[in-house]
Amino acid sequence: MLKRSKFETTQSQIMHRAEDLISAASNRYRITVQVANRAKRRRYEDFDSPAEDVMMKPVLRAIIEMSDELTQPEIIGEL
Repeated sequence: MLKRSKFETTQSQIMHRAEDLISAASNRYRITVQVANRAKRRRYEDFDSPAEDVMMKPVLRAIIEMSDELTQPEIIGEL
């Protein structure tokens, strides 16, 4: 039996976003490590977060965030 997530992002959308990240990167290994590092950092930051945010796995959240940053550069403030 399949579990239904309350998040609107489906597996196919996650796969598409991950493919977009990999295709935009010059080095597949480097982007994979960046996603893993962000997920690891988010995992430790999420201890203080509400329960609904914890339901999404950190790797999936990292892929979504990084693909959003790729497709919507206005999300990232200029330094």
